[in-house]
Amino acid sequence: DLNKQLHGQHLAKEIVVQAVQGFLQSPQPQKALVLSFHGWSGTGKNFVARMLASHLYRDGLKSKCVRVFISLFHFPHHKYMDSYKAQLKKQISETVQLCKQSLFIFDEAEKLHFSLLDAIKPFMARYDNKGQADYRRSIFLFLSNLGGNAINEVALDFWRAGRAREEISMEQPPQKDKPCLAEGCLRSDEASEVCFILLFGAENYARSHLLEENLIDFFVPFLPLEYPHVKLCARDAFLARGLPYTEAALDEVARMMVFVPKEEKLFSAQGCKSVSQRINYFL
Repeated sequence: DLNKQLHGQHLAKEIVVQAVQGFLQSPQPQKALVLSFHGWSGTGKNFVARMLASHLYRDGLKSKCVRVFISLFHFPHHKYMDSYKAQLKKQISETVQLCKQSLFIFDEAEKLHFSLLDAIKPFMARYDNKGQADYRRSIFLFLSNLGGNAINEVALDFWRAGRAREEISMEQPPQKDKPCLAEGCLRSDEASEVCFILLFGAENYARSHLLEENLIDFFVPFLPLEYPHVKLCARDAFLARGLPYTEAALDEVARMMVFVPKEEKLFSAQGCKSVSQRINYFL
């Protein structure tokens, strides 16, 4: 399904599929699987989270084994943070006890208060079997727009060099200004630090131990989407509604989007986020 419906994200496809398959096939994981999705809005982070939920559970996001938390919606007030922490820990514990395989999705991850990150840390740590519940079959997804600019710079550099975006790999040497497309994110302390700050923000990095305790298993970069990808999203939107379409209609939808940078006009500023709404123009 990812191959057919997730456009322009060869890195995310590769990392997510390998990480999830390896985790599910492991007879006894040492810890919960923790993935961090980051990139611009509309590039597919929520889409992949929904696809994963649909793959794991018949009811998808509506399953009792899936919990979705949106930072500013579920935890809006700092003065109630102690209450939020207690509620969050209780909800995670109850879900794990109810389900053999649990999925927890944290949207707007960069806006999570540092104390909430620390509250869920024990659920993602290695299992020590000392009277604690077994969370090893859980999957945690963190979704964030932060880091998108650094990722886009890598894609733009490849385009300017006349290289295909599909040549971008996770094996490039880590660089301080573009660290998140490198395996060095998980091996180099310096690169990992920059990656974490891009994803969760400097304050949370300074006051959380998620990174230093190696709780995040994979940083997953979502590349900016180009004109052909927007057309594919438009095609999918037409098909989802059972509507006929023409190449001219797909082009018209794509031309409605704003493309950046100002000179190159290469990347859709909203990804594919508003494409389905623009289909209404043709109804």
